[in-house]
Amino acid sequence: MKIENFFSDAEKKAIQNAIAEAELNTSGEIRVHIDRTCSGDPVQSAIDLFEQLNMHQTEQRNGVLFYLALETKKFAIVGDTGINQVVPANFWDTIKETVINQFKSQQFATGLCEGIRMAGEKLKQHFPYQAGDTNELSNEISFQE
Repeated sequence: MKIENFFSDAEKKAIQNAIAEAELNTSGEIRVHIDRTCSGDPVQSAIDLFEQLNMHQTEQRNGVLFYLALETKKFAIVGDTGINQVVPANFWDTIKETVINQFKSQQFATGLCEGIRMAGEKLKQHFPYQAGDTNELSNEISFQE
């Protein structure tokens, strides 16, 4: 199966809508990336991908990446330096636990949507929307075989 088909069209739309909603009240940017496999540490893979997707080029360095490797069952959330400087050290772990609890029930889209909403709330606290803010990164889910 192609990994682009892992989520139904409705699930893809729900994830993209969760991203759009989370970004309504913040200048922060959220992306979701799905890989087939991850041979190493998922956090390092997510950090590498963060750079490849140019997520570090947001004006306030407040991008967040949700990274999922399907076949190797690995998941990570990474934030850029701007957000990591203002959230508690265990913040991403808290969101990760919430998402993984949904994954355990095969509720992958629901888990991602919940995590995205949680990240959006924190981004809103520290990086509120201001007039003239633009959507700097795509809300589309990216896939890599």
